[in-house]
Amino acid sequence: QEQLVESGGGLVQPGGSLRLSCAASGFVFSVYDMSWYRQAPGKERELVAAITYAGNSTNYADSVKGRFTISRDNAKNTVALQMNSLNSEDTAVYYCSGRHFVRPIEYWGRGTQVTVSS
Repeated sequence: QEQLVESGGGLVQPGGSLRLSCAASGFVFSVYDMSWYRQAPGKERELVAAITYAGNSTNYADSVKGRFTISRDNAKNTVALQMNSLNSEDTAVYYCSGRHFVRPIEYWGRGTQVTVSS
């Protein structure tokens, strides 16, 4: 069964860091572009960061550029999001998503809560 499971969320003080991880199983991870999305209360889900299936290209939302870094390990079927200099506007549920690089197939995790508060 295809599955994406996020981990690493939690409560962090402003200016702090967190590293989210997403473990994939049940599908060929290495042919899926991977992304992190987030959804804050009362707001629409937004793309935070994305990485191509080969890991050779990334893109970021303007709001996180220079603070967040997405990476993947195709040998371990994982994708990570390193988040630095966190602020209250980063508070949200963070979701991992995978999309086949050519086929219309997409998977989503259940999300992990990130709360930035003093």
